Amino acid sequence: MIVVTGATGALNGATVDHLLETLPASEIAVAVRDPAKAERFARRGVEVRRGDYAAPDTLPAAFTGADQLLLVSSNDPTADAVALHRTAIDAAVEAKVGRILYTSHQAAAPDNPFAPGRDHHVTEELLAASGVPWTSLRNGFYAHSLELLAGPWRETGVIAVPGDGPVSWTAREDAAQAAALILASPGAHEGPVTLTAPAAPTFAELADTASELAGRPVRLQLMDDDDWTAAQAAAGQPASMTRFLLGFYQAARDGYFAGTSPLLGELLGRAPRTAREAL
Repeated sequence: MIVVTGATGALNGATVDHLLETLPASEIAVAVRDPAKAERFARRGVEVRRGDYAAPDTLPAAFTGADQLLLVSSNDPTADAVALHRTAIDAAVEAKVGRILYTSHQAAAPDNPFAPGRDHHVTEELLAASGVPWTSLRNGFYAHSLELLAGPWRETGVIAVPGDGPVSWTAREDAAQAAALILASPGAHEGPVTLTAPAAPTFAELADTASELAGRPVRLQLMDDDDWTAAQAAAGQPASMTRFLLGFYQAARDGYFAGTSPLLGELLGRAPRTAREAL
């Protein structure tokens, strides 16, 4: 039995869709905060269970019988993600799951300026200490985030950012499919596994690509951190979100997202989607 958390979200929901292409629904269960939102899986014969990291009592039953458990990382920047992940891992141990897979990030590091990278690092330490076989899916930075992180370049002709550096922009759809393939090959991958697009373009390179796609000049404007922060405030961005996003640009500037790996393409049997396609 494979149990997938967060299946009402885009990432793990797509993973379940891919699993259903090769496995019978009777071998899959989803553990979600709101079972009513997982009706599309129930209609296909997938068992829907209630499982909420913030409600620890729901988790052991939600994870029961799992030969493999796919834990999605918390995507709430205001939450104590590590505490939520610890609760889920403890419940997995209690439920005696056979293997834990976790949606991590390529930049899992204790000193990453981008807060989720630090959370992923601590969570991987918790997994290593759990005594349960584990795999950490270190996905590249999701390419759909360019909609936010590159800003309104279509309207302005400018990509204005407070830091530039290489980022292995990776399609969430590709990461979801890779997770399904790894789940379907028990034991083939242990510990941290890096899944990225094959290239890591800078924002300067993305500006050139955007120019080609738009048929008009798109330029890069590098801003001072304080000036960028002030511009975000003037645009009505909440201060907490501005600090969160600034951490990304600082991490990109410091090279945390520069690494690439061929494994994603090898698993997919094709070239992964590119940042150009995302733009």
